[in-house]
Amino acid sequence: MAEEIKSLEELNAVVEGTPAEVVTEETFAPREPVRDALGRAYATGKRKDAIARVWIKPGSGKVTVNGKEMDRYFARPVLQMILRQPFQVAGVENEFDVFATVKGGGLSGQAGAVKHGISKALQLYEPSLRGALKAAGFLTRDSRVVERKKFGRRKARRSFQFSKR
Repeated sequence: MAEEIKSLEELNAVVEGTPAEVVTEETFAPREPVRDALGRAYATGKRKDAIARVWIKPGSGKVTVNGKEMDRYFARPVLQMILRQPFQVAGVENEFDVFATVKGGGLSGQAGAVKHGISKALQLYEPSLRGALKAAGFLTRDSRVVERKKFGRRKARRSFQFSKR
């Protein structure tokens, strides 16, 4: 059996007695950009029930969603702001054109899905942007979904009105 070490002096003696191990730094290969033959990066973004397919390529900052301009498809300024967030965090505003198709969910979920897809496509197109996007939490899929309705209740948690008499 191995001897028990009961003091710091004994620990130092054990550590000094062993030969120093050579610590090698693991060299990680830098991430390579992932682009198709047309110079675009593709990613899929998801939020609630919405799924967005997003392609980005260098351009003037034009965003097209389901064949419409961003300000026509997402009329509310809050939704437009959500779509611009990945570019602002990465510091590449008006440098990429976005073409997205989105299905399912409502407008808010669709905006979140497109944002998620843009973030993933940006980090695939330019891997150096990954740190900023990951720190902002844009590469993580928001897993919150609608809770299912339970039996014996009106909604997921709301019960029927209680009548004492």
